[in-house]
Amino acid sequence: MSDREAYLAARVLNALLREDYGGLAARVTRTKDGVGMLLADGRWVRLAPGALFQDFVVAEDERLGLEQVLETLVEVADPADSEGVAAFFEECLAALSALELHDAHAVEVLRRGPSYEALAAFVDHPVYPTSRARLGVSERDLPAYAPEFAPSFELRWAAVPRRALAPGSAARLPAGTAPWDVAPDEVLFPVHPLTVGEVRKVDGVRVLEEARVTVRPTLSMRTVELDPRTHLKLPLPISTLGVRNRRSIKPGTLGDGAKAELLLRELADPDVLLADEQTYAHAGHEYLAWMVRRLPEGKIVPVAALNAPGVLAELREVGDVIPAYLRLLLLWNVRLFVRYGVALEAHQQNLALVFQGDRMKLLVKDNDGLLASPARLRAAGIEPPAFADERMLNDDPHALADVFVTITLHLAAAAVAFGALPHAQAATLLRDTLADALDEYGDDPMARLLRARTVDAARLTGKSMVTAGTLVAKERSGARDINKYYGTSGPNYLRRA
Repeated sequence: MSDREAYLAARVLNALLREDYGGLAARVTRTKDGVGMLLADGRWVRLAPGALFQDFVVAEDERLGLEQVLETLVEVADPADSEGVAAFFEECLAALSALELHDAHAVEVLRRGPSYEALAAFVDHPVYPTSRARLGVSERDLPAYAPEFAPSFELRWAAVPRRALAPGSAARLPAGTAPWDVAPDEVLFPVHPLTVGEVRKVDGVRVLEEARVTVRPTLSMRTVELDPRTHLKLPLPISTLGVRNRRSIKPGTLGDGAKAELLLRELADPDVLLADEQTYAHAGHEYLAWMVRRLPEGKIVPVAALNAPGVLAELREVGDVIPAYLRLLLLWNVRLFVRYGVALEAHQQNLALVFQGDRMKLLVKDNDGLLASPARLRAAGIEPPAFADERMLNDDPHALADVFVTITLHLAAAAVAFGALPHAQAATLLRDTLADALDEYGDDPMARLLRARTVDAARLTGKSMVTAGTLVAKERSGARDINKYYGTSGPNYLRRA
């Protein structure tokens, strides 16, 4: 058994235990040897207190095989989930292959001096155990297109009938981006090389045989870098963070993101920047879309890269960057929640720090997953955006709090702080920074609710990402949105001991 297999097996078992899939938590027992649980093959695995997000995790000195964990999954799974369980098997194997492949290339990548986006991809997702799996990408293609390998490649191009353009679509790419002119009744669409096979199937669309314009993948993988200030978001025929989490781009999504950006620009703090995502096109097919993202001047570091080896030391002393980042993050997100009823799905991948001289600002991008309360926006004199995705509008304050806790607190704040600082120091800093942000609003009902759901809560809400993303069909789980499916909780790492 390799070290990588043992690492992945522990992460998978931790996730299944955290989400209590199949009632797995009922297997946790306390004996004279400590706390542990019995696996399907009869092995008793010792557990240790969980630092973040869950009560118990596999003890560090336990070495499990992936097969042992997956056999246990089969034993507790509902027969109705057999298809999802089989898909998760494939996901685990893909994740293991990707981890081992990355280990084989990591030294070479670091020697080349990778970008911050590539370094961010060195860090595994804080919660989702098989985040390295890109279902639909072969092992041969991973080094050519995945960000942790820091590759570069040329885009492919397609001529699309102009009549296919959806309302709001730009008629052409920004000047200097498109490498060809096409007929007047056609428009040029950039196509990721991995998506060419799908685009060839679309009636009336011509895939041009020559590849032009060199790009590099960002942490998101479906978003590529044209130059340091310009990114291009493209659909991919793959799944990440769950087999149901397709990375195609549905009609309406880019328009919703553009509307959300304009709303947030109106509500932004002085030290918060919004990436310009107003230029996009969609041709009515999930694999025919593009969006240009323009970034501000300055040194840009993805928040997900802060826990990558050497990044914080390079930027500044840890004691400077992390507290300043948490203040920027929490002051604004608390204000959005309390004053306007807005909760962002801006996790560590959708946030970046921008260093402009001696000043640090927060950059926010990819806003099509936010949740906003129409009633609270109107009370503040702001007309709610007419989102195509009606799920983005919700007046339930607890639904807003669920997003704040699971995205802003868990992923954007806690995962970064606890990854950079000793546990006690991170807990104190995070608790005090959030409490200070809330104190500004006193007894405001929304502030009281958020305080009750965070600083004062006995337990903190969590998302069941593996359950909704792969194991259980939406028809059985009832999830309207697999990225906002809850039902689990963990200890409150903010509370004083």
